[in-house]
Amino acid sequence: MKEEVITVLLYAQLDDELGPNPLVWLPINYAPNDVMHIVIKVIAVLSGEQGLVPQSLVVLPFPTFNLKGLIKYIKWEDPNRRGGIGQSAIALLFPEIDDVIFYKYMNQLTPPFDEITQKIINLEKTNALKETYSELLHEFELNISNLLEELKNKEKVQAKEFPEQEVKDAGLIDYKFKIAIVGDPGVGKTSLILRYTNNAFRRTYIPTLGVHVSDKIFKIEDSTVQLVLWDIAGQIKFETMRQQFYLGSDGIFLVFDLSNQKSFENISNWYFDVKNQLKNRPDLVGFIVGNKKDLIEDLQITAERAFELANTHNLDYIETSALTGENVDSAFNDLAIKLYKTFK
Repeated sequence: MKEEVITVLLYAQLDDELGPNPLVWLPINYAPNDVMHIVIKVIAVLSGEQGLVPQSLVVLPFPTFNLKGLIKYIKWEDPNRRGGIGQSAIALLFPEIDDVIFYKYMNQLTPPFDEITQKIINLEKTNALKETYSELLHEFELNISNLLEELKNKEKVQAKEFPEQEVKDAGLIDYKFKIAIVGDPGVGKTSLILRYTNNAFRRTYIPTLGVHVSDKIFKIEDSTVQLVLWDIAGQIKFETMRQQFYLGSDGIFLVFDLSNQKSFENISNWYFDVKNQLKNRPDLVGFIVGNKKDLIEDLQITAERAFELANTHNLDYIETSALTGENVDSAFNDLAIKLYKTFK
């Protein structure tokens, strides 16, 4: 297994009697206790969704292992099971440092996951032996690992196309703006940043503090501008320490999920969370961002409500889709231009 891309690959069932059940995994010598820890978290998502199974690939963090997981949830009709359905999941765990590949190339990764999903459903319906699942997982690992290696190499080549001198020589930067990106967990903050930066010049992760820092350098008129993007974790456990990350912010993105009512209701809390740390600064400049616009059938927040909230906080409003890229560049570029004109 190419460990630099895939750390562990597993298939787990939600068994009527056993509960979360890791059936097979690779490498086979991966610690069983760690496998169970992973499976419990993966299956817990299913348990909390009242029978609804995510249709697209899901990225879950596993900070205990410094890993992230790409999860494909599976559901099929089965009259022999409780509720008449069977549920399971494929989980591919990878180092956090490689997450740009998984976010950026989600469309390329989806077809092989869809293919193995159908094969697994067929095996489940025919009560196949464990060995058959193992063979299928080995085949999938080979295919997906080759694809990931290809994408990772592509990423390295593209990264070299950026002008390294601009990154190394701070004297070439005319304007540097710090942008705080905040919002509830799962609204797509990291996905938005990765969609925008594409190949970030510098990207670091501090797991104990819960912050990603990325930057992007580009030209506005005749000036070289650097946006430093602070992707600040939304989990409650980071509440105290994250406030220090707001200091020095020039702009802000308050992100909510258009299909999640609660994440929208919490936007004002996030606004004042930041505002209270920047008391001696002028009014905040930035956007309230309604993300996941692509979830057309699940949208819960109207543009009228969002614009009203944005006006209340003297911010702009924009709707984006990190999945399709819609309005992502516009949001970051418009904020950069506004800051540039203000500071110039």
